[in-house]
Amino acid sequence: MTRIKLSAARVIAIGMVIVAGVAGGLPGCGVKSAPIPPEYARPERILDLRADADARGIKLTWSRPTHYIGGHSMRDLSAFVIKRGDGGAPMTALVNIPVTDQERFQVEDEFSYLDAETTMGNRYRYTVTSEAVGYHSDPSNEVEFTRIKPPAAPNPANFKLPTPSPLPTGAP
Repeated sequence: MTRIKLSAARVIAIGMVIVAGVAGGLPGCGVKSAPIPPEYARPERILDLRADADARGIKLTWSRPTHYIGGHSMRDLSAFVIKRGDGGAPMTALVNIPVTDQERFQVEDEFSYLDAETTMGNRYRYTVTSEAVGYHSDPSNEVEFTRIKPPAAPNPANFKLPTPSPLPTGAP
């Protein structure tokens, strides 16, 4: 067996070349893709805001935005801001709702908010915006709702079945 004598300087130099070669082949921990322009980093606009009557106020419901305007999947949704306008008055921020399910395996697909600060018979307008890491979406579709008393649930004591109609005769 032949022994090769290497000086300490050569061993260090060879070690540095090996480390540099291995490190050059590994992915870095910096940016992994091209930078995204700020206008594409905003969440997509919510398009399905709905308002319904509730015994305690007006219930708003909407779906979770899942993509940025640029088309990439969104994983950092942080909050929703609900704005309300009373009658024809300008919209003002009503509430900021934090989103806390980013790290969960199962995230919420639909969100809702009950506006209990309403008066029976008054007309209200609403929009929702979503936030992700400092970027806001455009306002959602606007819904307008006049608070009404919700319809009563059917009561077995006073529920009447419809009168049955006779079946046609002379069928083959």
